[in-house]
Amino acid sequence: MDMMSMVTSILSMQQGSLQNEIATRVTKQNIDAERFAVQTLLGTPSTANLAAGVGGNLNTVA
Repeated sequence: MDMMSMVTSILSMQQGSLQNEIATRVTKQNIDAERFAVQTLLGTPSTANLAAGVGGNLNTVA
């Protein structure tokens, strides 16, 4: 391989790595936005219609 081929190869690898990093960040931002939207739509779960003791913390001591 001559020098230009090696330089071109290295630059191509760096560009691919940068594209992957950008894609990962964009995907994470999209996932966070979707999670926020779902939490907004669902709200916090209500325990108003549950019987006494249902939905509370379970304290198990062995």
